[in-house]
Amino acid sequence: MSNALAQNQSQPARKARPRGERRGAFDAEQFFGHQPTPSAELPDPHPLIENLASSVIEVLAGARDLEQLSRWITHDVYSNLLRRSVLAARSRRTRGVPARRPRMGVGPVHMCEPADGVIEAVTIVSTPNRARAVAIRLEGVDGRWKASSIAVL
Repeated sequence: MSNALAQNQSQPARKARPRGERRGAFDAEQFFGHQPTPSAELPDPHPLIENLASSVIEVLAGARDLEQLSRWITHDVYSNLLRRSVLAARSRRTRGVPARRPRMGVGPVHMCEPADGVIEAVTIVSTPNRARAVAIRLEGVDGRWKASSIAVL
């Protein structure tokens, strides 16, 4: 009997679960949230970067609806571009300038990969009136690239 008592004393005491927590509960985000994807499982980001850069300039010019980009950008980027496009539309309205699709050319894309599944790139988008740098950060999420940051300078 003393042997059984010694075994019980050597086992660590069980921690009581907080009230409402079930045994075997799992974190739903772990299974159903956005899943990171490694670069090897993603397509070439070069065409997406060129298309996103020109599309963002078109959104700011009022020639493209921001909803068309929603699949490839995060909610934060969407909110930022929405705010900027509203300000640009207000500026055009006060000056009496209609929204037009700009003629543009996209320059060479410079990319780096700071981590697996992350691409940071910059390109120059040139219109007849000005040239703008567009910096884009892509992250591999759920098997596709998604822009988590876009800056138009």
